[in-house]
Amino acid sequence: AAGGAGRVCVAVLGDLGRSPRMQYHALSLARHGRGVALLGYLRDRPHGDVLRSGNIRLVPVADLRGLRVGPKLFQYVIKVIVQAIQLLYTMLKIEQPSYILLQNPPGLPSIAVAWVACLFWRSKLIIDWHNYGYTIMSLSHGRNHPIVQIAKWYEKLFGRLSDYNLCVTNAMKEDLWVNCNIKAVTLYDKPASYFKETPLESQHQLYVKLAKDYEPFKPRAESVHSNTEMSAFTEMDEKNGHVIKTRGRPALLISSTSWTEDEDFSVLLKALEDYERYINEGVKLPSLVCVITGKGPLKDYYNGLINKLQFKHIQICTPWLEAEDYPLLLGSADLGVCLHKSSSGLDLPMKVVDMFGCCLPVCAIYFECLHELVKHNENGLIFRDSNELAEQLKMLFLGFPTVEGKLHNFRKNLRASKQLRWDETWDQTVLPLLGQNE
Repeated sequence: AAGGAGRVCVAVLGDLGRSPRMQYHALSLARHGRGVALLGYLRDRPHGDVLRSGNIRLVPVADLRGLRVGPKLFQYVIKVIVQAIQLLYTMLKIEQPSYILLQNPPGLPSIAVAWVACLFWRSKLIIDWHNYGYTIMSLSHGRNHPIVQIAKWYEKLFGRLSDYNLCVTNAMKEDLWVNCNIKAVTLYDKPASYFKETPLESQHQLYVKLAKDYEPFKPRAESVHSNTEMSAFTEMDEKNGHVIKTRGRPALLISSTSWTEDEDFSVLLKALEDYERYINEGVKLPSLVCVITGKGPLKDYYNGLINKLQFKHIQICTPWLEAEDYPLLLGSADLGVCLHKSSSGLDLPMKVVDMFGCCLPVCAIYFECLHELVKHNENGLIFRDSNELAEQLKMLFLGFPTVEGKLHNFRKNLRASKQLRWDETWDQTVLPLLGQNE
């Protein structure tokens, strides 16, 4: 039996604030009275529920900024060695856990390090497969690059040393079994309880808050009444606190991204150019506010492209939102757009899961196992290129904001679907694994 009195180390060699699934694991474990060491980089603030939990202790790993000396390969090897030493040192400093629950990717060097730590602690290793690290590396290096081939061999070899495995889709479960001889249990991403439709009063407060920093949220016109507080989408009578949606308001379209190679935002920008053209040709479409949230390496590149666009009817902004504001904005939007193309074709975009939690219909770009989440013409639409996305935007927003129409039907279907939430799914899937060794 595992030692460690039921304590669990939840680990990711990445930013904890941007690892929602690992935060959810920590919260679920804490809810069942487990002591959790949540281990990773502390760059962005984790969700308030994590910070407030008495059972969760944040364990920071020193954030390593890459070496700038010598050839790229040499830099990478040194970085991996230093990361391995750092991570092992941090894992051996915590109180003895019964389990180490590790996110993959990134798996190099964290899988091997977690395995060594488990040997030391006599703990069980659980790997949560979100994707394959080598397929993400292949986006920038190509499939046949030596580093990619080494990463692929490493992932398959060390992945087999785990005691239990979780994964995010049935397609990935199948692939792990067929290609790696690894037996996994599918734990679909599900929205946390705070992803839900946002009440109108809370929408207004959020818009007013965002209007301080972002032009598209500011009111389009001056208020006729002195006691009305306005945003681009809502107005509140300050006497009685009553909020209504502004007549002729723009539609709010939202997308979120980590600005990496597996999401091509030029597809959305090209579709928006077509949308602008439709309005200029006289099609009855609303103005658009397009909000793209997130941080990442390609953000500056795409911001450069966005700044060159000369739109009259579309405003784009790329804010970084506080953890608590992101669900509120999703719950206030009219349509979500997802451009995530899985590097392996085997993982599903968590952003769509969160959008569906907020009953927000989605247009998502096609890849192999997307049908496990997005049902075309039922809870959203699937597109393959910018032309198809532009046509979908035109069809969904025609005559906006009248009540009836496809957008309304999708939202109705999402409300009626009564999706399971993360807590229920986790209790059914992960809790039995942990009970086997107690």
